[in-house]
Amino acid sequence: MTPLSLKQRVNGLYTGLSRRAKLFRYGLIAFDLCSIAFIVATMPMEPRPWILMTDVAIGLVILADVVARLWIAPNPRRALVRPIMVIDLIVVFSLLLAPLLAQNLGFLRILRSFRLFQSYRVLRDLRRETAFFRRNEDVIISVINLVTFIFLVTALVFTLQYRDNPAITSYLDALYFTVTTLTTTGFGDITLTGEGGRLLSVVIMVVGVALFLRLAQTVFQPSKVRHACESCGLGRHDADAVHCKHCGAVLKIETEGTG
Repeated sequence: MTPLSLKQRVNGLYTGLSRRAKLFRYGLIAFDLCSIAFIVATMPMEPRPWILMTDVAIGLVILADVVARLWIAPNPRRALVRPIMVIDLIVVFSLLLAPLLAQNLGFLRILRSFRLFQSYRVLRDLRRETAFFRRNEDVIISVINLVTFIFLVTALVFTLQYRDNPAITSYLDALYFTVTTLTTTGFGDITLTGEGGRLLSVVIMVVGVALFLRLAQTVFQPSKVRHACESCGLGRHDADAVHCKHCGAVLKIETEGTG
């Protein structure tokens, strides 16, 4: 048997079905979740040496992951322009640049918050690995959409208003304003200043209400499963469907059993 090349072994870790490959991918998922939590937790903090060192370490790991994925990709140029790859490169740039611009992290806070979009890749991997995420995919995606929007907008509000708006003196103030605005509660004790602030408030209200409605819809609507009909291609069906509602063809939906 011909020994596997390094590229083949790396590709096996990312795409293989062995226990080692699954453990590797679970490790990437754990890293993604921990890095997202760290970025959210340290976003409002002043740059301290340990934060900057951790930023660089996270940036180097993400960069290594990006290089590995590009290396094993069938078409590296096409892979390089995929949204998730572009987001990873933006985050790497912001994290590795942090020590050089430690006194001016305004725009870096916004760039680092793009790491939240990595949660969609985490969801894709978990969908492949676990039945729970496949059964509850729509609800989980809606929650992730809402949480990602809240923290992205909070970072934007905090960065743009922190030094110019006396009502926003901390990250908590920005989070409080974002939540009360997107729920249309509008207590009025905190408002954004300037035309840009008013426009941002409008965006928060419009997009926030849409995301809340989508979440409510997915929670209360009957659960669906993803299964492509072999006849017409309809991809979503009732969990207990035997025939396709669109064309009537017999469906063979895989189930996890009753226990």
